[in-house]
Amino acid sequence: MSDLAVGIGLVLVIEGLIWALAPAAGIRMLIAAASTPQPALRLSGLAAVAIGVGIVWLVRG
Repeated sequence: MSDLAVGIGLVLVIEGLIWALAPAAGIRMLIAAASTPQPALRLSGLAAVAIGVGIVWLVRG
């Protein structure tokens, strides 16, 4: 369970860095995501999940 908390903490750090260091870039990314078709977003999300599971599997294997 502590691994999950660490993972969530790292996500928050990375997300926070984007907004703290380059808020204009974050806004541009949000605008780009809003104009992207839903199937492309869904496919990107599934790819991110698969890559994340693969990384966890390799590291924790």
